[in-house]
Amino acid sequence: MRTLILMLTLTSLFGCSRMALDRHLDEAYRHYDQGDCDQALLDLSRAERNSRSRRYIQPEISLLRGQCLERQNLFVDAAQTYEFIVNRYPSSEYAFRARARLETLRQLGHHRAAEPAKATPASL
Repeated sequence: MRTLILMLTLTSLFGCSRMALDRHLDEAYRHYDQGDCDQALLDLSRAERNSRSRRYIQPEISLLRGQCLERQNLFVDAAQTYEFIVNRYPSSEYAFRARARLETLRQLGHHRAAEPAKATPASL
């Protein structure tokens, strides 16, 4: 009997955290659609805290965060967020979309592709 109660308790806790994650992510999309990026970013932070055990959701959260940063004209931050997705999740759908956003930012003049560092000798 104790085992059954323990299993039901653990199952309900998992379900509650999953529902909270989904709710925060849905709210973030809703606020983004309404143009309220400040609230969308807050909801994304809440979703991110609930998603630590489900790393597969991170690229989706990061992509929406990058889109909000773009909407707020924070292009450097958006580009870095997209680069994070591309580097961390290179074969995901979100990496494909992040590459497209990086290319769009480049074409609009808001982002330059990474250039190799150039060393210049110090003058004495």
